[in-house]
Amino acid sequence: MLKFLSFGSGSSGNCYLLYTDTDCLMIDCGVGIRSLKKHFHNYGLQLNMVHNVLITHDHADHVKSVGSISGDLQLPVYTTEDVHRGISQNWCVRRKVDSQYVRYLKKGEEISIGEFKVTPFGVPHDSTDCVGYSVEYNGIRFTLITDCGHITDEIAQFISVSNYLVIEANHEPEKLAAGPYPRHLKERISGPNGHLSNEACAKALLENASPALRHVWLCHLSDENNHPELAKKTIESILRDSGIIIGKEFTLEVLKRKIPSEMYELNP
Repeated sequence: MLKFLSFGSGSSGNCYLLYTDTDCLMIDCGVGIRSLKKHFHNYGLQLNMVHNVLITHDHADHVKSVGSISGDLQLPVYTTEDVHRGISQNWCVRRKVDSQYVRYLKKGEEISIGEFKVTPFGVPHDSTDCVGYSVEYNGIRFTLITDCGHITDEIAQFISVSNYLVIEANHEPEKLAAGPYPRHLKERISGPNGHLSNEACAKALLENASPALRHVWLCHLSDENNHPELAKKTIESILRDSGIIIGKEFTLEVLKRKIPSEMYELNP
């Protein structure tokens, strides 16, 4: 049985678990160690069940605890060479990833990591580098796309083969435009290397979701420029106008910024 958990999704910290009875991948580690220990305990899980860590990019809300958890649990950390370089230079990562736990990935190349087959792919974002992950386990395809400025052809292809998908719905353009952020930050967020809007997320689903898609989770929502109900209703409305009915074709949920999700079982 493959299971999925989110321990946080947003600028305050991102961390996801994908696990079986015998193996566990952590994707991003931007939640504090104390919070992680508390979350694991609350779910009846053990930190030492984690065998490997995947990192999407080097921004603090995705990596601030990776050196600590890697060092304490002797965990390999997988990501691209550029992301590893960015982590080593990020002052927010007080404890760096020890060289013995550094593992390099190349975008577009599948690799076996424990029980999982993992393919990293490029994601446009204004970090040192950024990747999404497509993870295959026993015929189930799980894909995570966060901090994504726009949908590329490569990303679209991975969406189209996904059974389960975590995808960014960061902001509502009108709220961003009318909000308190300075102009340069608004332009960064809405730019091609920034973050996906609700509408862009909906378009990505509309154009690329296949009948094999079962469940979508919206991630990395902005606290200032979005709202869970707004994101969900906007995307549901856009899809419904094109004949895609949420709950019939696939399930749509929003991951909370600071609160762990429920434990999801991902069935074939």
